[in-house]
Order: sequence, then structure tokens, then C-alpha cells
Amino acid sequence: MTDGCREAVRVEELVLRAADRFPGLVPGRDELAAERELPQARKRGAEVEQGRFLSRVLAHPRAGLHLVHAMLRPRAESLALLDEFRRTGRADLGEAAVERRGAAGHVELRNLRFLNAEDDRAAAALEIAVDLVLLDPDCEVGVLRGGVVDHPRHAGRRVFNSGLNLTHLYHGQISFVDFMMARELGLVAKLYRGHWLDGDFESGIEDTVEKPWVAAVEAWAIGGGCQILLVMDRVLAERGAYFTLPARKEGIVPGASPRRLTKFVGDRLARQAIMFERAFDPASPEGRLLCDEVVEPGAMDEAIDRDAAQLVSSGVVSAAANRKAIRLGEESVDEFRRYMAMYAREQSRCMYSPALIRNLETYWQAQRRRL
Repeated sequence: MTDGCREAVRVEELVLRAADRFPGLVPGRDELAAERELPQARKRGAEVEQGRFLSRVLAHPRAGLHLVHAMLRPRAESLALLDEFRRTGRADLGEAAVERRGAAGHVELRNLRFLNAEDDRAAAALEIAVDLVLLDPDCEVGVLRGGVVDHPRHAGRRVFNSGLNLTHLYHGQISFVDFMMARELGLVAKLYRGHWLDGDFESGIEDTVEKPWVAAVEAWAIGGGCQILLVMDRVLAERGAYFTLPARKEGIVPGASPRRLTKFVGDRLARQAIMFERAFDPASPEGRLLCDEVVEPGAMDEAIDRDAAQLVSSGVVSAAANRKAIRLGEESVDEFRRYMAMYAREQSRCMYSPALIRNLETYWQAQRRRL
């Protein structure tokens, strides 16, 4: 399927190639399309087979590392947009946008109707935006921020990230591969590790091209939004904002957060956050473990500009080298690969557990919400 690990194949394409080459191993295009038309509770659970398959691929040291490497390469859509972005300094990707301002690439989540929650399209748009920042030599630092939403209760306010779109999940519109797997192996991994452009994925060296990132949290960072903070180099939070990882109420595994959160807040607080919905106020002693600075309302733009400039004041090469050195002591690519092997299996099971539907109806009243 990958010509003996010589062809870089993204996870979305890999499962389709597996279905074509080995009928019955994983669901094919037609079955997946049919399942997509059903609410989550009525699906057969064909994606569980994808989870088992990807778990075995990732558990294999060579095949798994090759897949991680493939997902750290720029998307084809990003390469197609690069020349235009370099010329104009901006790209509107629908659910996300990116703009170069000085030496900083500003990425905004703009899934405004859903308070900047993430779904299949939003995650893909964010990944393309991140690709463009990483690919553009004129962008030395990345900034991640939520756009101004138009929800009646919060109109005119920036919202960093409302996490997984639970309404889409309940109605069967969140893909296990395109969202759950591609987001962790693609979007979040690129924020954490950058691009891995070298063709030698077995060298034992993380030969990545990466840039430092600043997160600017206004309103809240829920679920997947909080997950992203764990891979940022600098986290600014508006006074009054909060962070939370309500994984138990959602009934899913919150990405790689169970692995990463403990290094910030310790095991006990991590369990409280993931299993007991503990929220973090950025101004609290516990919240400061996840946040570098609490910013007064109206002062975020100035704080972003200041910190973005400081991150690259000694050169982007030095900043990238130091973030890489810090990361190597925290989470090797091989450790990430092994974690994702577990995640693929367990997350696919969670998505088709009766408890997930019950949780969405109990805590989210999802049965009353429409797409």
C-alpha cells in the first residue's frame, strides 16, 4: 500500500487503499458513505475496523513510524495554495484563515456558527493554515487564535476553541479517520513537531522544520482547544477565560492529553480534569501551570505582538532548535507512535459505545439540537 514504506500516504488514503487491496479488512468507500448518512447511534460501527487496522499499523515500529512521518508532511492542498499565500500573505480556508503580519503567521479558527467548535472541515482547514505558516519562510512564528463569533449570546466576542462539535458527533458527522486520527497525527502533531520533510524516516533523528507557536485564549479552551495548549510554546489567556477537558461527559479519549497533561499539572490534577471535569482558571495557581500570562481584556493584541517578537528575537533557527530539544526530553516520536496505536483502538471503540450516545443526550441534550 505504501510501496514498502517508500511512498508517504496519509491516514485517510491508507485506510481506503487497505479496503481496495484487502476486501473485508476495513470498510470501503461505499460502506463509509452509507454510514455517514446515519446518526451515530444507528451506525453499524464499521469505523471500529479502521481503528483495529490503524492500531496494528501504528504498533509496528517501521510501518507506524512511516505513517507518523507521512502525516507530518504538508498536505497537497497546502502546497497548491503556497504560492498565492506567499504573494498575498493571506488565505481564507472557510472554517479557518491565515494571515502574515510582519514575521508572524496568524491562524484563526472561524467555525463561527458553532462557537468555534471543531469538526471534520474545521480540523482540515486548521491543518492547511498551519502548513502555510510552516512553509512560508517569511513567517518565523505562528499565532493561534479564535475568531469573533456571531452566536447571539456571545456576538462580537472572540472564542478560542469550543472543542469537538458534539452535535455533529451525535448526528454521525464526525469521522474517526478524517477527524480523530488525522487531527492528532496531522494538525496537533504539526503544531508540536513541525514538518518532517526528510525522506529518511528511519534515521533516528527528528529532522523537522518547525517554528514556535503562541496561543491566545479568549473566552475558553474546551476539550480539543485545551489539548492544543499542551503543545504550544507560549500560552496567553484573557482574564476570565477557562480551560477544561470534559472527556468523561463526552465519552471519548481527549487526544494525546492523557499523556501530555500530567507533565504540566501532575497525575492527580490530570485525572481530575479528564475524569471529573475539573476546569482551570488561568489566574489560579493550578491554571498558571497551563498558562504563561493572564492578559487583561483589550490587551491581547499587544501581548501577542510582544511575545511573538520575543520568541524569534534570537533567530527562528535558535527558537526551533530549543523547542525541539525540550520536546525530545518529553515525548519521542516512537513514544507518540505507541500512544497512537492505543488511541486508534480505544477511540474507535468509544465512538460506538452506547455510553457515548447516552452521555451526549444527558449532558448535551444532543437529541434536541440540529445540524
